[in-house]
Amino acid sequence: MEPITRGGTPAQRTTRRRLLAAALTVPLLLGAAACGGDDDASSGGKTELSIFWWGAEKRAELTDQALALYTQKHPDVTFKKTWQGNQGYFDKLATLTAGGNAPDIFQIDDNYISEYAGRGVTLDLTPYTQDGKLDVSKFPESLRKYGEVDGKLAGVAMGENTQGLVYNKTLLEKFKLPEPKTGMSWEEFINWAADVSKKAKLPGTQDASAVYQALWVFLRQNGKDLYAGKQLGFDEADMTKWFTLWKDARAKGATPTPDVIHEGNASDVSKQLIVTGKAGTSWVWTNQMPELKKNTEDELGLMAYPGDSKVQWARASLYFSAFRGSKHKDTAVDVINFLANDPEAAKILGTDRGLPPNTDIRKQIAATVTDPNMKQTIAVQDELGKQFGPNPPTVPPQGHSKVRSELVRVAEEVVYGRQTPEQAAAAYVAAAKAAIGAS
Repeated sequence: MEPITRGGTPAQRTTRRRLLAAALTVPLLLGAAACGGDDDASSGGKTELSIFWWGAEKRAELTDQALALYTQKHPDVTFKKTWQGNQGYFDKLATLTAGGNAPDIFQIDDNYISEYAGRGVTLDLTPYTQDGKLDVSKFPESLRKYGEVDGKLAGVAMGENTQGLVYNKTLLEKFKLPEPKTGMSWEEFINWAADVSKKAKLPGTQDASAVYQALWVFLRQNGKDLYAGKQLGFDEADMTKWFTLWKDARAKGATPTPDVIHEGNASDVSKQLIVTGKAGTSWVWTNQMPELKKNTEDELGLMAYPGDSKVQWARASLYFSAFRGSKHKDTAVDVINFLANDPEAAKILGTDRGLPPNTDIRKQIAATVTDPNMKQTIAVQDELGKQFGPNPPTVPPQGHSKVRSELVRVAEEVVYGRQTPEQAAAAYVAAAKAAIGAS
């Protein structure tokens, strides 16, 4: 395997979109080569597939083992494996794609899947589900649909997660404080966090005003959504309520100081305030629980976000997609199918990318897993899954990653007192509309 040095400066992030825009022409030049079949299928030759993903060393080790198992079962197929940390991954992928050198299989998430699908980079996997070469019949329907862009299956979910609020059980036990409970209202949760701050002398919660998935849940609980097709699903009044909620939380002492809030807004799991000891709770995705636990000796608890948990949904933690210009499309799809559905591969991969998408395999994994944090994650996710409502959101539109980063920027304007909630609401709606090209 070839690890890549971490990267991803602001300048690189700006360049990424230009590179991806350049990639628009690549699929158009591929012609018939992009329309089906494997070049080596008739020659009976060896096939080397390139595959690219992000993650820590443990993910690389597990993925390497699963791919070795595939080669063991299919000796004519080998892999050129490349991986790196999350930071800078999409800069590298955009560079490869713009140069027409995209890997045959690549990992992607809901920040970029619409963008890559919209530019014709991803292979439409729908025909493979129809002819049985790709089996998604054991996936929860909402999880399968969360990989569709404009009616085409652009990626196969490799894991399922949902929003999770992680809290420090050791801290609460030390000060004989009650644990937060799923079903608490936002106001009840903030009051609980303020009480923790007062009695434990540690901020009860990270300020979630910049956490997009928390905003998303809040909007859905109030009859709105983050998106309505390719338009925004909220307005300035909604954002004013959100920013005001957290302004009041800060006034009550429920959250850390602005500089610590800024620190907690980093996406790196190892920098979450729950593990750096700077807050009693952090706002994450459920599959991050085991990784969080690796960074603290304290016992952690996991629950749904405040409010009605029925609005949460089965989200694809990430996908594997196939490059539309690959010379080995059929084989690439077979590998993706193997990683998602083979019981032996699933046992190797575990829950590193989230709960296995195949529900039959998920039950097998749940019965054999020994890691207590993994067990807790599976139990909470399964329990929340029973409550998920019938109308999950669709995969976000192009520009979603910019919508996320703009929320952090604007929310911090309020945190530092440079804008009022009303001013920030207007600024954020304008920035989010521009990000997705909405009217």
